[in-house]
Amino acid sequence: MSQPIKRTAVEAYLRQRGITALHGTDSLRFHPRCYYRPNEHSPTETWPAMIAAITDLSGHLTGAHRTWLDPDGFKEATLGKAPIDTPRRAMGNLLGHAVRFGIASEVLAAGEGIETMLSLRCVLPNMPMVAALSAAHLSAILFPDRLRRLYVARDNDPAGDSAVAMLLDRAASAGIEALVLSPEMSDFNEDLRLLGIDALRAAIRGQIAAQDVARFMELAA
Repeated sequence: MSQPIKRTAVEAYLRQRGITALHGTDSLRFHPRCYYRPNEHSPTETWPAMIAAITDLSGHLTGAHRTWLDPDGFKEATLGKAPIDTPRRAMGNLLGHAVRFGIASEVLAAGEGIETMLSLRCVLPNMPMVAALSAAHLSAILFPDRLRRLYVARDNDPAGDSAVAMLLDRAASAGIEALVLSPEMSDFNEDLRLLGIDALRAAIRGQIAAQDVARFMELAA
């Protein structure tokens, strides 16, 4: 029942959060009337929503993530999400899996939020990325067989730091080089919105391996 995000409330929502690089986002869809139930004793409501496909390394669907959106448009207080108690929910089998943007090869960037990773894609448009949807699930993502270098986009909070530490240990045990990408503010979407794309690009350029600057930032030059 969902549809591509082009010219929908999802595209508007992402652009209002400063995200303009929407290539390779086939994992995202728009649902105009997605069910939402506050709790088991409440009636079912419907809200527009961004639907994200959660897939395994082979591309098989294992779950879905929903971000309910405000039908009245973007508000800074909620960043465009619906005015409900839990505007984000996931269902299905998440452990080890993720929402994927691009096809992973020997280099991959991984982080928690969809908006966080799409913000990074605005300055690293050629780099494959995954959103694990939470700190706990970020620490447990499965590595593609060909992966040789992993960029970990951390959220600036204790849960994010713990997830990063666990993921770095797992990567080291698998013989994968792991580099941490750190935001100036709470996450990379906040950096994009409040500091601007040029500041974000400059910060990331200084954090990635030299050989990856030309390879993955060329379209953003």
